[in-house]
Amino acid sequence: MANTALMVASSDEHFREMVRDNLLNVPNARIVAEYQEVAANLYIRVLQDLERSPSAGLIVDISGDPEGAIKAVERVKQAAPDLFVIVSNFHADGETVIACMRAGANEFLLQPIKRIEFRAAMERLERAPKHQTAVESKLGKVYTFVGAKGGVGTTTMAVNFAAVLAQRKQSTVMIDLDWIANDVAMQIGATPQYTLVEVAENLERLDQALFEGFVTRDPLGFYLVGPPDALDHQTAFSDHMFREFATFLVEKYDAIVVDGGRAISNETVLAAAQVSAAVFLVVDQEFPSIRNAQRYITFLMRMGFNQDQIKVVVNRYSKKVTPNTASLEQIQQTLNQAVFYGIPPSPAVLASINKARPFVANREQAGDLDRVFRAFVDKATGKPKQMAKTA
Repeated sequence: MANTALMVASSDEHFREMVRDNLLNVPNARIVAEYQEVAANLYIRVLQDLERSPSAGLIVDISGDPEGAIKAVERVKQAAPDLFVIVSNFHADGETVIACMRAGANEFLLQPIKRIEFRAAMERLERAPKHQTAVESKLGKVYTFVGAKGGVGTTTMAVNFAAVLAQRKQSTVMIDLDWIANDVAMQIGATPQYTLVEVAENLERLDQALFEGFVTRDPLGFYLVGPPDALDHQTAFSDHMFREFATFLVEKYDAIVVDGGRAISNETVLAAAQVSAAVFLVVDQEFPSIRNAQRYITFLMRMGFNQDQIKVVVNRYSKKVTPNTASLEQIQQTLNQAVFYGIPPSPAVLASINKARPFVANREQAGDLDRVFRAFVDKATGKPKQMAKTA
C-alpha cells in the first residue's frame, strides 16, 4: 500500500487513539491532523490541512452529536468535493447511514472499529482519485500571534503583520484577544466605540455591513475589534463564539490576524490557534522566554498541532550572543524546532509605538527593519510560492 494520509475529527480521545492503533497495521500510513471537536467550522481546518496534504482522507466520529456532525461533514464536502470521507458511529441504523451518504460520506464504519473493516476502508481511500496539487482554498486565512512571555513584542508583530497585508490591498481584520493588556488599539492610536462585546451580542445576525459599521478601521485599511477598555468588564467572549465569528470572517475577508497575548491555554486563544493557518510563537533570546516556548510547544502538540503549524519567531534577534542570551542554534536545539524567522532590533519600533502607528507605515524611518519584516510576511503567507506560480 502506498503512503496513506488521514485526518481525524473526534471529541473523544479514545476514538482518536483507536484510529491511531488501527493505523499501525496499515503500512506507510500516518495521521496528518487531529481535530478535537466536530464543529460547523471543521471545513476551515480541513481545507488548511489539505493545502499541506492534498492526498489525505478524513475520518469523522459522529457519535457525540450525530445531527451536528453530519452537517459538518456536508459542509466539508461542499468545500472539498473530492475529499474521501469516512464517518463512524456506535449505531448503523438505516436513517443515520443514509443521512451520512447524502452529506457526502464515502464510507461508514461501526464502532468499535474492527481492524479488517478499517484496513479495507484504507485500501479504498488509497484507490480513490487523488489531488496531485494542493487544494486552493478561497477562504481567508487566520494568523495567530502568541508571546512566550510578556514584553517580547507579540502585539507589535501582530499589528505590523496586519498593516503589511492591508498595504497590499488584502481585506484584513485584526482581533485583539488579550483582555488584560488590550494593546492593539493603543499601538494604532484608536479608541474603538464598539468591541467584542457587541460582536458577541450580534453574532446571530452578523453580516458584513453590520460588522464594518461598528468596528474601527485603521487608516491603512485593516479593521480592528478587541476587548473593552474597562478592566472591570466581565462579559466573556467564549471559544464557541470565536469559532462562529471566525467562520463568518474567513468567508468575507482575506486575512484575520489575532493577537493572543501570552494566554495560550485560554480557551478563546486556543480556538483561534486551532483555526489558524499558522501560529506564530514570539520569543526573544533570553532564558525565560525560551523555557516558556518549550512549554507552549509541548502544550500545542498535545492539543493536536504539528510542528509545521507552529512558527517560532525570534524578535529583536541579534547574532551577537551575550552571557544572558541564547544563540539561534541553542534556541533550535532547546525547542527541537527550527526558528521560522528572526526580526532585528530597531529604535524605530519604540518610536512608532510612541507615535501610535505601525512602523511599516513609515518605511523610510523603519529602514532595514521594514525590509526584513516584509520578507517575514512574504514567507509566512507563502507569497514567494504564489509569485513563482504566476511566473
